Amino acid sequence: MGRVLAGGCRVWGLTEGRPRTIGGVRVWNRAGRRSGAKAISLRVLRFPPGLSGLDGSQADDVLYVLEGEATVYLDGRAHRVGPDTGVYLRPGARLTVDNPGPRPFTIVSSRCPDPGHTLRAVAPETRSARGAKPPRPSPIVRLADRPSETTGDRSYRVLVDRSGGGEAVTQFVGTIPPGGAPDHFHHYEEVLCVLEGKGRMWAGGTHVPIGPGSCIFLPRRQVHCVENTGEGPLRLMGVFYPAGSPAARVRAYRTVSSIRKAKPRK
Repeated sequence: MGRVLAGGCRVWGLTEGRPRTIGGVRVWNRAGRRSGAKAISLRVLRFPPGLSGLDGSQADDVLYVLEGEATVYLDGRAHRVGPDTGVYLRPGARLTVDNPGPRPFTIVSSRCPDPGHTLRAVAPETRSARGAKPPRPSPIVRLADRPSETTGDRSYRVLVDRSGGGEAVTQFVGTIPPGGAPDHFHHYEEVLCVLEGKGRMWAGGTHVPIGPGSCIFLPRRQVHCVENTGEGPLRLMGVFYPAGSPAARVRAYRTVSSIRKAKPRK
């Protein structure tokens, strides 16, 4: 269920509640149609040691590695990945994960537009079709390889967007210094996963504490603010649909504290 804030904003713990198990993969559904999202989803996938295969959906699917190292096969082509790596799955692409163990391999997945159906286990696929050419650009994007951009006192790195094959979706990692961002809203739906730091998620006049693993859904046009209450940076991974720039936002109020009096937009 998670915590429900003003305007339908929701916040969950990373592995809060009982997961579903699909072919040995534990799945925690966070944002989606059941939680009020119209076009975006967010789920946590934890892969056991060994090979696991999942079917592709007819939607853009962007993944972010939270913990562990593994070989992922996209339509049979192998890629070694670890934490702070983004993965773009084109519509219909099959995902196979080879987790050498013993540590878990955990990723977050966001499908846009979310087709609504659940995942399905399939036979692992570790060989690409004969004559198939490597995709260009590469579907694997490492955070450390991406340039840092700034907007105000915040910085961000884009992993997946139109330049990387994600025509419909943008994935980024943002850094927020101590304090709060200006109250604002977006014209798109957005999901977030906190990677580091602690703070408060504000929506309208409501708020809840957030920390590593917190998963957040923000409806379009909902006034909100992520406040960093710690002494160091707060880092988060975000995905929004349709694609665009993480710097694009509509400032709604003058000060961070005014979020307590803000009313959600309709």
